[in-house]
Amino acid sequence: MHVSGAKIDRAQLRRVIDQLGPGDVLMVTRLDQLARFTRDLFNTLAAIADRKAGFRSLGDAWADTTTSHGRLMLTVLGGLGEFEWDLIRAHTAEGREREGARREARPPAEAHPAPTARGDQAEGEWRADPRYRSQLQCPQQHDFAA
Repeated sequence: MHVSGAKIDRAQLRRVIDQLGPGDVLMVTRLDQLARFTRDLFNTLAAIADRKAGFRSLGDAWADTTTSHGRLMLTVLGGLGEFEWDLIRAHTAEGREREGARREARPPAEAHPAPTARGDQAEGEWRADPRYRSQLQCPQQHDFAA
């Protein structure tokens, strides 16, 4: 059974962690199979450490909580990952604010009433009127009807 690392609540992973005992080492083929997000990774590693067990990634030699160097690397890289996510969230929030300001700057729809509301020709009549066609410089055969 294969469960994606993108899914945070994984029953199979919880069962495996619950079965870990002191001195056991949970091994994964790649770190991204364990967790996609830094916070989820640290929560999982904390749960493993609470069981007095270790963690090791076969594909990422530096991801090894059974050694001091491995714990240091995971902490540093985890901090960098968290920093990157903070930047992404800040940039996304700024983009949303700019978009909101842009939308507020647009005139409301009622500022541009439909032709019939202004007292112009009934909707559809203007399409047949040659004066409008000549202003648009469209050949006679174009009919603009949807």
